[in-house]
Amino acid sequence: MSDSTPATPATPPPRADGGPERGAPAGITVLLTSVMAFSMAQLFIVGALGPALVAELRMSTTMLGFTTTVGFATAALLSPLAGRVVDRFGARRCLVALLVLTALALASIGAARHYAVLLLAIALGGLPQALANPATNTVILAVVPPKRRGSVTGWKQSGVQMGAFAAGLPVAALAAVAGWRSAVACAAVAAAAAAVWAWRAVPAAPPRPAGGRPAAGRVPASVVWLAAFSLPLGGGLASINTYLPLFAADELGYLEFGAAVLVAVLGVCGIAGRVLWARLAGGDGARADRLPVVLAAGAVLGPVLIGVAPLVPGAGASAWAGAVAIGAFAVAANAVSMLIVMRRAAPGAAGRDSALVSAGFFAGFAVGPPVFGAVTEAWGFGAGWSAVAAQFVLAAAVALAWRAADRPAATA
Repeated sequence: MSDSTPATPATPPPRADGGPERGAPAGITVLLTSVMAFSMAQLFIVGALGPALVAELRMSTTMLGFTTTVGFATAALLSPLAGRVVDRFGARRCLVALLVLTALALASIGAARHYAVLLLAIALGGLPQALANPATNTVILAVVPPKRRGSVTGWKQSGVQMGAFAAGLPVAALAAVAGWRSAVACAAVAAAAAAVWAWRAVPAAPPRPAGGRPAAGRVPASVVWLAAFSLPLGGGLASINTYLPLFAADELGYLEFGAAVLVAVLGVCGIAGRVLWARLAGGDGARADRLPVVLAAGAVLGPVLIGVAPLVPGAGASAWAGAVAIGAFAVAANAVSMLIVMRRAAPGAAGRDSALVSAGFFAGFAVGPPVFGAVTEAWGFGAGWSAVAAQFVLAAAVALAWRAADRPAATA
């Protein structure tokens, strides 16, 4: 498969949404980063406010954990449909819908008096998750010059980690002062305000010809491979996000604050990794295609270093190194996947292709933690971290197999 294009075309090439290439509007990177943060706000906030929710709604810790599974499973199931919706109705409308749905989901969480209502609100929040990558990727293709796409994509993908940070500090701090329901209500208002911002900041896509529909064609083989790559990657990453604090407390003897700082280090390294690796991949398509193998292989270091931490002297120093490796490699891999999808997407199919890759990632997030929990209960944390390492090895093997299968097409 060849991705070469003329260096200086006489006219701007059409983009995936049918619009012409043009300079990126001011603030588009900040907007897209905010959208990614809001797209998963309901899960981050429920996790951060977990103790208050458990006490007031009389939930068990298992019931609290199930909310994450519901959110990601809903997003995985809805992603294929969401991608086609973006291609059909345009990124601007879908960004606004995403933020409005986020506001509704957050308002529903804030009003929930029963566990069933909370689950329904989390499920509603799965739709913004499903829309996020297709809509933001389509905006990048439409309004961001090719040389800047790597940097913009890295920053917007890092919005997920920034959303987790916002839920863990500002929202939690507000909840401590005004109550958790008031804090969630403020987050809902912020999402609604962001919807107005998106409507004003994102250019409308040009009208399609009468009766015109996106000519998506067949799903590219690269999308299938990247979805398969994202499944074990997401499963391993979700397991680490879910169980690293518990491991730090139970096996390393960390207090709650120390465990939280360990997770924060992973998040900060994830932001840096997504920005830097995406910027590196943005200027060279061939380099971008090689990076999934490198990132998945590097991610294997994370669970290995974390798993041996109780055996290595130094107050768990190995676990800190493992957290850095997870952020620098595993977290960054999804940003590179999105860049590859955007570069290879056919006209009219950027939303669909982004959504299919996201579906694999979300499915991994839904399945990974329950599997890790079952393995750990049966054989201990060592077996759990070995299972995570095996998932990253599988992701690297899938990426390597894709490179081998894609090479003949690229040179044909």
